[in-house]
Amino acid sequence: MAQKDQPRMVVVAQFAGTHGVRGDFKLRSYTEEPEALFGYGPLRAEGGASLTPKKLREMKPGVFLCRDAEISSPEAAESFKGKLLSVPRDVLPETDDEDDFYVEDLIGLDAKTEEGEGLGKVRAVTNYGAGDIVEIKGKGGLILVPFTKDAVPAIDFEAATIVVVPPEDEAGPRD
Repeated sequence: MAQKDQPRMVVVAQFAGTHGVRGDFKLRSYTEEPEALFGYGPLRAEGGASLTPKKLREMKPGVFLCRDAEISSPEAAESFKGKLLSVPRDVLPETDDEDDFYVEDLIGLDAKTEEGEGLGKVRAVTNYGAGDIVEIKGKGGLILVPFTKDAVPAIDFEAATIVVVPPEDEAGPRD
């Protein structure tokens, strides 16, 4: 989680390995328009190190061969191996449609039931391979909800809330 005085960071790429002997490296873009990641400024890795990549060429869709003025050897680039690279949320473009938003914008919103009962705050939105999951930290612990229209029927950014249909207790009554 970001500290109060630090900007909220959004992952836009992953360091995909070194290439050659001059310190060139590959980046995998996670942006909707893959080349957009070169317009966001320095990319920060967890721990504070940063890259300012210059695109050399696209190797395959969404994967670019890059160079950084500060990296002149494969050994210097190796410290970024496998790292996710982020930019501050405020450098990303605004969305065009009211139904479009960055998943990061959900973090910190109050989660409520359709009846208005408070469930807690959105802690994270994760994806373990089967779709996005909204993690809500509440009084009763952690609530995991699939990020679908059925489970999250409404989002109100002005009111800083999301409406959640909590999962039913699978144990339920037994016959």
